[in-house]
Amino acid sequence: MIYKAVFHIDMDDEKALEIGLINVTNLLKTIQRQPHDLVMLFNGPAVNALIEKNCVNHATKIIELQKKAVAFKVCNLALTNFEIQTEELVPDCEIVPAGIVTLIELQNEGYAYIKP
Repeated sequence: MIYKAVFHIDMDDEKALEIGLINVTNLLKTIQRQPHDLVMLFNGPAVNALIEKNCVNHATKIIELQKKAVAFKVCNLALTNFEIQTEELVPDCEIVPAGIVTLIELQNEGYAYIKP
């Protein structure tokens, strides 16, 4: 079995980000080294949470999760709407054209939907 899940963050709320990071961390601890494909998807105002200077309290955890093959996907439409440059984001985020489309695609591919 491959554990496939998308953790959807759509509000610029540090607590939601923190809960999402804890959810992913706890899942990885629980499934140990079993195959997984985990995504944290950020759209709407939540893209502000990944601006590097805004998330210094969580940067270490984000980098740690990225090293464990957790993808951080960010909506390009939201970045444009909030006038955020990709260079401002935490390194190694994947920019997707539209977060909502990516969310639908992932769910159609069998990813569990988790809303922290």
